[in-house]
Amino acid sequence: MRGVNAVAVWQLGFRPFYLLASAFAALSIAIWAAQYVGWSNTSYLTGSLWHAHEMLYGFTLAVITGFLFTAVRNWTNRPTPTGGWLMAIAALWVAGRILILTPYAWLSVLVNAAFPLAVAAGIGIPLFGSRNRRNYFFVAILILIATAVLYVHVAQLLGWQGPAWVGIQVALDLVLVVMTVMGGRVIPMFTTNAIPEAKSRRRLGVERVSLGAVLLLAFMDALQINGALLIAVLVVAASSHLVRWWLWVPYKTFRVPLVWVLHAAYLWIPIHLALRIASELQVIVAPLAIHALTVGAIGGLTIGMMTRTTKGHTGRALTADAVDVVCYSLVLAAAIVRVLGPLVLPELYASCVLVSAACWSAGFGLFAIRYWSPLTRARIDGKPG
Repeated sequence: MRGVNAVAVWQLGFRPFYLLASAFAALSIAIWAAQYVGWSNTSYLTGSLWHAHEMLYGFTLAVITGFLFTAVRNWTNRPTPTGGWLMAIAALWVAGRILILTPYAWLSVLVNAAFPLAVAAGIGIPLFGSRNRRNYFFVAILILIATAVLYVHVAQLLGWQGPAWVGIQVALDLVLVVMTVMGGRVIPMFTTNAIPEAKSRRRLGVERVSLGAVLLLAFMDALQINGALLIAVLVVAASSHLVRWWLWVPYKTFRVPLVWVLHAAYLWIPIHLALRIASELQVIVAPLAIHALTVGAIGGLTIGMMTRTTKGHTGRALTADAVDVVCYSLVLAAAIVRVLGPLVLPELYASCVLVSAACWSAGFGLFAIRYWSPLTRARIDGKPG
């Protein structure tokens, strides 16, 4: 089939949302880089707050939406939003990205808070209808994210004493919870499927501690609990996630890019937690810890899962090609430059930010170009989806 198939785009949630997320990732970080070097801010979310908001509630939430709309259909054997319903939810996301740049601040508040609620409804109906209790928590996470985004906007517009950044941090913690759950489900499974001799392992105690620690971390960040207690939780979280990652035998995955990218990305979670400890001790600046999570873990896991999901759900072989490897390398290079660069060469902090932004935009921009055709055309095997 030649050209774009408008029907195919709306067959399943990963199609429009992976396209929107990847294109937006490339564009928004390029805009942020321009702001960083002096271009005036155009949003009522001033300074780096717009950048953080769009990275989290724009890009990351779009990827999560595409993944959940696709996965929940498989988990429940019931439909998730397609066609006009999917189109309306995508339009709501686009409206949120536009309105935040306009004077219509309160309309932006409503739209940006409504989007995760619409996604919660889109997955909640099949989950509750099939009594898929194991995954009910995704609905709760989306409702909490909607609450967090509402807090960010209202705190900023009304000048509340509680800083708007609390809403950013809590939502980041919630995304960390999602990555902890899904990473534990899929990374060892994908590793064993692709490399049987690897024998990735899961230990119940490690699984419980790693998840419990990040849940507790989110609770403490919401209440703004700092000091020795927070550091203790961070130590437990960092240690358990590092042990968890090692049990998945990442050192045996180098010959399978579709797998090693997930291991490389997950390693940024314990790095993030360790850097948060250093930040709490005022050894480093907080943005380094934040970007280990956002650029390293979120960026790496999303680019890895987007390529895998797209290949699998368009009937293609689950094998990464050279373009995929370039995308992975660019995004992971963005994390290394953004986090480790300033640690080694603090005098080049600004240059590291700009080089990292260029790598990130190039990686996701290349994904959008490379996967435009698979995402906008019918499956090559003739199956629905």
